[in-house]
Order: sequence, then C-alpha cells, then structure tokens
Amino acid sequence: MKTVIYADKFFLTSGTEGPGFLDITDGIFGKVTKEKPEETEKVIDYTDKWIAPGLVDTHIHGFKNNDVMDANAEGIKQMSEDLLSCGVTSFLPTTLTSSREQLTTVAKTIGEVYQDVKGAKIQGIYFEGPFFTEEYKGAQNPGYFSDPDIDIFNEWQEVSGGIIKKIALAPEREGVSDFVKEVTDNGVVVALGHSNATLAEASEAVECGASVFVHAFNGMRGLNHREPGMVGAAMNLKHVFSELICDGHHVHPDAANILMEKAGHDHIALITDCMMAGGMPDGDYMLGEFPVTVKDGTARMAEGNLAGSILRLKEAVKNVVEWGIATPEEAIMMASYVPAVSCKMDDVCGSITRGRAADFIVLSDALDLEATYLDGECRFQVQ
Repeated sequence: MKTVIYADKFFLTSGTEGPGFLDITDGIFGKVTKEKPEETEKVIDYTDKWIAPGLVDTHIHGFKNNDVMDANAEGIKQMSEDLLSCGVTSFLPTTLTSSREQLTTVAKTIGEVYQDVKGAKIQGIYFEGPFFTEEYKGAQNPGYFSDPDIDIFNEWQEVSGGIIKKIALAPEREGVSDFVKEVTDNGVVVALGHSNATLAEASEAVECGASVFVHAFNGMRGLNHREPGMVGAAMNLKHVFSELICDGHHVHPDAANILMEKAGHDHIALITDCMMAGGMPDGDYMLGEFPVTVKDGTARMAEGNLAGSILRLKEAVKNVVEWGIATPEEAIMMASYVPAVSCKMDDVCGSITRGRAADFIVLSDALDLEATYLDGECRFQVQ
C-alpha cells in the first residue's frame, strides 16, 4: 500500500525540504517530492507540521519503572513501547556495572527478546562498564570494576547472540590497548568514560580504535590548562563522538555549547542516560543496586550525586534549540543521525532514507512531539 505524508518540512541528511510529499510503500520510505506521487492510495495531511527521523537513544538504562538490569523480558518489551512517547524509534538498552553473572543474564535476556519488541526497535546492547576506575565512578559500583578481559567480553557477546554494539571503559586500566583493538576489529564501538585518564591515555585508546566519549563532562577528569584530561581529549581529538546529556542539570548550556562549537554538531550524540524513574512521579527508585531519589527534575544518590537522568530525548532536542546552541536541524541530527553513526548502525536507523523502514516523528514548529510512526504506522499520538 502506498501512503503519502504531506508536511511543511522534512528533515533529511542532506538538509531540509518542503513543503512536499513523502512516499511510504509497505512501511518503507520512498522519495520526498514537491508534487503528490501518482497512484497514491492514502494521503495523511500534516500541514504546518515537520517530519523528522525517529530519534535514536544510544544510552538509556530504563524508563517508566522498567530497568534494563532487571533482566525482565516483559519489562524490556514494555520499555520499548513506552519509548515511542519520547519520539524514540531505535535504542540501545544500556547496562550498569554489575557482577559477571548478572551481566551475562542481562545480555542473554536482551538477546532472546530484542526481535520480539513491538515498540522502539532494539538495535543492540550498550555495556556501560564494568572496566572503569573509581575516581569518577558515578552511579557505577566499584566493587565490580576490573581490567578489560576479552574472554569475559566474548562470553557476554556470545550469550547476547552477538548484539553488543558498544562497550565503555576507562583508558587508564591495564590491557586497554589490546582489548580495544580486538573488539573494534570485531565491529564493536568502544566508548571512554568513568575515568581519571590523562589526555595521553585517552589519545592512546583512540589511536587503538575507541571513538566515543561517555556523557561528556560527567564521570571524567575535567579540563585543566596543564593536563587537558578526558574533557580535553573529547574536545581536541579528531574523528570522535561525544555523548551529551542536555537536561540542564548534568551540563551547563554554555559548556554544551563550547563542546558543540569545538567538536561540531555532527560529532555530538544527544543521549538521555535515563533510568527507570523516567516518565514516573517524584519519589524513591533504584538504579541498579543503588537507591535514588527523584526530585526537581533530577535523580540523585543518597550523597547528592547525580545518578543517570529522567530526561526524554524529545526534551533534549527542544532544550538545545531553546538554549540557542543548536538550530532545529542540528538538534534533530544530534538525536537521530549522529547517534546512529556513532554506533555504526546508520544503515538501519537515524535518517529518512529511501528503502529504509519508515520510522519517523511528527513535530510542531515549536519542536513538540505530535506523533511517532514505526514502519509507516502511527504508534503514538498526542491526544
């Protein structure tokens, strides 16, 4: 069946087009044209609206009271459906540092269920840890920290069915260079974070293949004029991507702007780092093994440290535009195409491209989410 979407503006990788028509046939993107295609069976009129790629959240631990670390198949399925309300159509369920056995269980559970989800598509797994160091541990349990071990990683990868897409580690740990070379040779993206590494240590890991910095500024050695550290590495090294939590609490808008200006918007991946309390009322929750209190827009551990976020990706897009540090085009790109590229999955998500699954969102000109489509079907609509 051929359906045509009419809208004022379409956000494509080459820029914006419109007003015009987007052809969708049997749930697959076709072309954007100025004139209505012939033999159209159905026209959906989104006059005054914008059409953008479905958002891609590559760092998310939970949502709506479901936590990836619970290794609950039904919870993961529900999380997938609930993320459609955030404009997210693809995501990487993200682990926390835990025991080898628990991480094996989580990897196995996601591997068994990822093709059965009915909402936002699981494009792989992101292992955030456990190869970190204690100085910037954040909400990661240092009791499970260790040096990277390729045999252990391969065990997790095998039980997952080969769907671990990204793993984060601290560059200063022993054996990082060999580990990074091996896993990147096998197509896994290596991210750097929760680390007190120097610029030299971070640079060496990047030379070996690491290419992403975990929630930049947070959980890493800051910029100093005598030792640029991890933040300096994220700002200065070429051909790397930086995750960024733009909720207004984790990173000051001016700091986010400095990184965007230095690295380029095309190397910033907006993420949420959202925990199970996302989409829930204020109160007490768990992040992995740690109790967390949600209040005033933040999730904090008992000592007051930030613990993940309750950010929704659609809000991050709107925030960076309202802060004046990105255009709507840049903001949408940072929440769709760039995350997909950074995790080497832009061949299946992150853009409105002919021949791809028609996963897209409908926005007002104020960047408010109005609808989320999956495979050409409206699966969420604001009432």
